[in-house]
Amino acid sequence: MWFWVVAALLTLGSCFAILWPLMRPLKGASADGSRGGAYDIEVYRDQLSELERDSAGGLISPAEAGEARAEIARRILRADQKHAAEKPAAAGRAGRWVVTVAILAVPLVSWGLYSALGSPGLPGEPLAERLAKNPADSSVGELVARAEAYLAKNPSDARGWQVLAPIYVRMNRFGDAVSAYRNAIRLGGDSGKLEAGLGEAMAGAEGGVISAGAEAAFHKALQLEPSNETARFFLATAAAQDGRPEEAAENLRSMLAGLSPDSPWRGPVNEALAELSGNSASSSGSGNTAEPAPGPTAADMKAASGMSGANRLKMIEGMVASLDRKLKENPADPDGWRRLVRSYHVLGKEKEAEDAVRRGVAALGAGTGEAKDLQAFAVSLGLARTE
Repeated sequence: MWFWVVAALLTLGSCFAILWPLMRPLKGASADGSRGGAYDIEVYRDQLSELERDSAGGLISPAEAGEARAEIARRILRADQKHAAEKPAAAGRAGRWVVTVAILAVPLVSWGLYSALGSPGLPGEPLAERLAKNPADSSVGELVARAEAYLAKNPSDARGWQVLAPIYVRMNRFGDAVSAYRNAIRLGGDSGKLEAGLGEAMAGAEGGVISAGAEAAFHKALQLEPSNETARFFLATAAAQDGRPEEAAENLRSMLAGLSPDSPWRGPVNEALAELSGNSASSSGSGNTAEPAPGPTAADMKAASGMSGANRLKMIEGMVASLDRKLKENPADPDGWRRLVRSYHVLGKEKEAEDAVRRGVAALGAGTGEAKDLQAFAVSLGLARTE
């Protein structure tokens, strides 16, 4: 109730502040309530006519008639000037009324529309009250806000970070998820589940690309928990992204054999295997028996990690350049084009990556399934779509 009282007072105050200048008298208007200049002119004209009649009848002398005629003429001039000043004042008063009505109509119309379309009877619910209500009646956003408020006061609660981290992943807040997983590991100790979740969050933050950091997290998860399904699946995906489809398929088949019949991982594993089989079939049916173009693999990256920064970059760029040359010789290699685009993207060479997408689409044939897959892969990396 108090909200509406305050809102009404603020609205009226704003309208009054706007209308106040319009309430001041207009320059030229009659402030003493006397009749207008037009009426005075008519009176003086009647006096002039009466003077002429008296002069003609000999009631006053010609000298007196002349003086009276001059005085009436002066009064007519003053009245005429007054009448001329009253014309814009009258127009100004009409404009004032229009503006006043328009200003007063704004709050009246807005209040009426809100009463019809809004929910004025809905009680207010501050954030503190929303966070204090039963969790079963709260939305996901309110639950996350409650958890964040709690962790802001209790940042050393490892269990809280463990609960919040996977929720961040489901909300696609991957950067927050990475921070939450790292806090959970730092405060509560390492585990296969937490390392696998950290790797998944890092992969999500990279647009689906499994970086060296994410791959290291998955390997650590398997060291702590050899049967961790999340880590096994993403490591197989990493092998496929690095141009090792046979290894990826073998890992997926091994994983599938150990899954229970009702495991939620059966669908994703079967889909990944079907995709790998389709890529293999399309490559074998292309009529080109040349081997796929090699690219920098995870082993190459690991070997280069012990070098100095300049030498390591030079080695990686040399391997990427070699891959680019191989694709010019054997352009019918969809996996090779994906590796080249990914390599340029990892090196931060976005223009070269987009150029590789254009060349790959042209080589594979615009409109073909391989070209569309290459474009979709480039978009997943955050590159501009190339038509």
